Amino acid sequence: MKRTLGIGLAVVLLVGVVAAIVYGQGDEQAQLQTVRGVIGSEKLAFFADQRVKDVFAKHGLKVEVDPAGSRQIATATDLSSYDFAFPSSAPAAEKIQKDKKAARTYAPFSSPMVIATFDPIIDLLTKAGVVKQGPGYQTFDVQAYLDLAAKGTRWDQLPNNTAYPARKNLLVTTTDPRDSNSAAMYLAITSFVANGGVVTSPDAEAKVLPAVSKLFLDQGYTQSSTEGPFEDYLSAGMGKTPLVLAYEAQFVDRVVRGDSTIRPDMKLLYPAPTVLSKHTLVPLRENGDKVGQLLQTDAELGKLAATFGFRTAEPRHFNDIVKEKNLTVPQTIVDVVEPPAHETLERMLEAIAKQY
Repeated sequence: MKRTLGIGLAVVLLVGVVAAIVYGQGDEQAQLQTVRGVIGSEKLAFFADQRVKDVFAKHGLKVEVDPAGSRQIATATDLSSYDFAFPSSAPAAEKIQKDKKAARTYAPFSSPMVIATFDPIIDLLTKAGVVKQGPGYQTFDVQAYLDLAAKGTRWDQLPNNTAYPARKNLLVTTTDPRDSNSAAMYLAITSFVANGGVVTSPDAEAKVLPAVSKLFLDQGYTQSSTEGPFEDYLSAGMGKTPLVLAYEAQFVDRVVRGDSTIRPDMKLLYPAPTVLSKHTLVPLRENGDKVGQLLQTDAELGKLAATFGFRTAEPRHFNDIVKEKNLTVPQTIVDVVEPPAHETLERMLEAIAKQY
């Protein structure tokens, strides 16, 4: 009888302990302040990571996000229900800050635009004068590329080309300029080179549009998300996509995760010049400002962002990750230019869209 009572008492105590833990967790969750944001889709995996959620919870925040295209966030999203907007480019953030009269912005992450390709293509383009050796990394000479593209050069017209004699134009595969931020960043790069500097006037827009429009229109069908062509690069290989515009973070993220789809013959080229896709958070309310501050200053969040391939406000986080994975990427990218102002970039994108 005593033994039965002892077992019963133990069960009651155990149930009580479990209930206390569950109740405590529920109570802790109830005390968190929910913060809502709309973000560029490239950051969705970061915000969904439980480790990231736990860091925000330490600071009393539960961050909920909706993904959207960066241009869509700036021009077509109703931001009234959000505490922060977090597009993937500075021009989009500039427009949001101006429209919402936000006092400040935070740029905790960045990712340079790169061209993902393959060793045989690098060999071909090195002989053609497009790929060159930079300070510790290989560069893609945008001016040399534009010269070839302006002539309508096909791959099979490159001298002594036995590695990739494709009967199609030598073009970088991008996303749709009507939808995608990465395509807008490509326009920023190519228009800078075609103009000899940042495009800042209607006259300069008119000067560069005939050349840069062809870089998009001659591709034919283009996808709306950067994941699309990058997945083609990984799965279909050189035959379909010999040159793909991507975010550096997409490639680094795969390597960090040990993804077997990244093969030894796959390499990154850094456009010369390139632009940084600056993931810029615009606080719309006080709690959104807290999120921006944490992303900018919290070491744990910085280290976690680096595991997703992002360069952070503290360079050491990214450099430690790539060193650990023996990944050859530059610590510092020298030839970086700024994109045009949002209004200028949008006018050029709209002018290209009308030609489809």
